[in-house]
Amino acid sequence: MDIKLNSNFNSIKETYLFSDIARKVRDYKEQNPEAELIRMGIGDVTLPLPAPCVDALVKAGKEMGVKETFRGYPPEYGYDFLRGAIAFHYRKLGADIADSEVFVSDGAKSDLGNLPDILGDNPIIIPDPVYPVYVDSNLMAGRRISYVKGDKDNGFLPEPPRDETAEASVIYICSPNNPTGAVYTREGLTRWVDFALKTGSLIIFDSAYEAFISDDLPHTIYEIEGSKECAVEVSSFSKFAGFTGTRCGWTIVPDQLTAGGVKLSKLWSRRQATKFNGVSYPVQRAAEASLTDEGLKALKANIDYYKNNARLMSDLLRSKGLFFTGGTNSPYIWLKCPDDMGGWEFFDLMLTRFGIVGTPGEGFGEAGKGYFRLTAFGSAEDTEEAIRRLRDL
Repeated sequence: MDIKLNSNFNSIKETYLFSDIARKVRDYKEQNPEAELIRMGIGDVTLPLPAPCVDALVKAGKEMGVKETFRGYPPEYGYDFLRGAIAFHYRKLGADIADSEVFVSDGAKSDLGNLPDILGDNPIIIPDPVYPVYVDSNLMAGRRISYVKGDKDNGFLPEPPRDETAEASVIYICSPNNPTGAVYTREGLTRWVDFALKTGSLIIFDSAYEAFISDDLPHTIYEIEGSKECAVEVSSFSKFAGFTGTRCGWTIVPDQLTAGGVKLSKLWSRRQATKFNGVSYPVQRAAEASLTDEGLKALKANIDYYKNNARLMSDLLRSKGLFFTGGTNSPYIWLKCPDDMGGWEFFDLMLTRFGIVGTPGEGFGEAGKGYFRLTAFGSAEDTEEAIRRLRDL
């Protein structure tokens, strides 16, 4: 063929981080078929959907089988009942979000990857280490990326650039952070909001793990004064309600958020109407059920289960004297590899000696070198077995 391709794809890694991990694990398993592996790498939930969500899913599914209650294409931006439930959830967190500012999607990853569609050729500021979709989606669009480094000294919570000549940029922030588990304080987020307002920048705030916060820390960027003039927030039911296999999330685009006299909500609405056909009715009913009093009670039990796994792993690492972040207000633990090992070197040790699969920090950026991510989304039994195996680390 003589057609032209998007040459920006040459800038991204040929394989996705978790594809590389899956290949290494598959090769090891083929050579050691008797090995019983404990998977603490990919952040996928293991508990089933809470009962209120399942009940709503089944009820809505039955409605789809009756002529009078059948529904066809869903609204691209979400049914009003779910948009209203999400907005009410924000109001309970202390953030004044209107129903019309909520856009329902099939997950945070999709929206994070699609937001560059409505943005021009702006410089991008991304923390390092970082969730790969922030980087790859912007490389695919040919954007210029600069990094703010997270490290042991700043607790993996990077500060805004101090350059007085900093230009308007698109800034990605994730709190609680994936992969480091670190959470910004109100003061920390305020510094980023002030920087964005001063430079005319846009913050894309990923709050997919906010339900794991138990300390007095911000659950949403909209707790910070001025944030509705400079921030879009992306979140998800995946970890919040166990929807990794059901797929539902949302993006908040405040009505007063404008650039060049154009409302971002108008562009995002147009983008979604053009390229997205909405989330199915049964899934949206299940998502709505997760935000009821009964649903939130069931979700809290699941989240507490995962947080207990994280606590047990954190206790072990403290007893070993290893530096780590996360594990308290996050399902992730980000640990410094012992004996100055690299992340992939430690991955091989964990796999071959202990039968445990984690994620090398190098997969999340240059600043991840020598670090390793573990997740608390496994079963309690697997977590306890992993701790037993790691006692002689």
